[in-house]
Amino acid sequence: MKRKVGFASFVIFTVMAVLHVLQLNNWAEIPANLLTGSRWLLIVALVIYAILKRSLTTWILTSMVVGVEIGLDFPSVAQNLQVLSKVFLRLVKTIIAPILFSTLVVGIAGHSNLKQVGRMGWKSLLYFEVVTTLALFIGLVAINISQAGIGIELPAGFDQDLPDAKPSSWQDTILHIFPENIVKSVYNGDVLPIVVFSVIFGISLATIDIKLRKPMLEWCEGLAQTMFKFTNIIMYFAPFGVGAAIAVTVGHLGLGILTNLLGLLLTLYVALAAFILLVLLPVALIIKLPVRNFVKAISEPVSIAFATTSSESALPKAMENMEAFGVPQKIVSFVLPTGYTFNLDGTTLYLSLASVFVAQAAGIDLSIGEQIIMGLTLMLTSKGVAGVPRASLVILLGTAASFGLPLWPIMAVLGIDELMDMARTSVNVIGNCLASCVIARWENEFDDTKALAFVPD
Repeated sequence: MKRKVGFASFVIFTVMAVLHVLQLNNWAEIPANLLTGSRWLLIVALVIYAILKRSLTTWILTSMVVGVEIGLDFPSVAQNLQVLSKVFLRLVKTIIAPILFSTLVVGIAGHSNLKQVGRMGWKSLLYFEVVTTLALFIGLVAINISQAGIGIELPAGFDQDLPDAKPSSWQDTILHIFPENIVKSVYNGDVLPIVVFSVIFGISLATIDIKLRKPMLEWCEGLAQTMFKFTNIIMYFAPFGVGAAIAVTVGHLGLGILTNLLGLLLTLYVALAAFILLVLLPVALIIKLPVRNFVKAISEPVSIAFATTSSESALPKAMENMEAFGVPQKIVSFVLPTGYTFNLDGTTLYLSLASVFVAQAAGIDLSIGEQIIMGLTLMLTSKGVAGVPRASLVILLGTAASFGLPLWPIMAVLGIDELMDMARTSVNVIGNCLASCVIARWENEFDDTKALAFVPD
């Protein structure tokens, strides 16, 4: 029955896509009622399939389709759904600090192998910097080939206020790493200071007497397990939050705004796809990862990140799935949070691409050397923005101010930044999940049996 409904959904989707292509290209006059009816028929088929499938991932993906339709047909209603997406994000953000603290402390103090922690640290940083550098160059190559910024003009109606931004120095980047007040870091959702505090706390706990260590360690283990159960409960609300987030986006932007900026959008999506195929996929094959099961393991956290445009919202589920996929908890709890600061593949690629786009739109001819320097600056200043939706826009503004670039092209980018943020955030999550597998394999602790037997919830 599931296969029949799934096949019917595919057929309906194909017919719907053909009708819309014919209409958009003025190849045939398709009645509006037929177009709308085909979309809702697809939604009905997907809902039936999701009921039969009984998979949270299927429900999340179905809710995204429903959200797109609500945004298109009922944009005013869609704006009122924003509260659902905000509720979901707030619930997820309450998990981040306790789950990072508990899993990192257990991962470090629970094994008392401080040499391995240091070894994982330098291996992780080496891998992160190699991969993000490749992402940087792919972004620069893509925008120089497409020349998407040439001839761009500020579209009418772009009256959004730009966020305040000031150039970030290397001193600011270093100071951001260390918490001045852990409660303040938890309140602001700053992942990196929480990680630093948790690592130092875990190392301190590992060095004290076992009688004093054991009660604290058991408490942290209990907290970690409780927060994973907390995550499972919250994820039942994910289809509503994710669907609402998509509806708000589509209802606010519509589809017409893409006309002038379609070149930039396509350049980003093609560049990110190239990065996945040319960098991430070969890495997965080199470490002999069961790619099909890996895709199953990341599909739910990636879909959450895509809809909410915050990779932090996908962190709890990503950590849970990677552990079920065969990566030891001590590696998951160290690599994933650290990667959210140092391994922002999608964000790095986007920032290198967008900065050159701004220069092209302003008619400023940057040499390859200048582009590389700007890209490296962006790579440094973007550390620690994974948990904040569209924080990369603020980073881009700060860099533009540092290099004397005009701000009006960034205002144009602001109109479609939500759509670009979906893609780059998803790649951030994919890259960090893969990084945990790489380090686990490097440490000879990857569980192939779990990976081959992985079945999503």
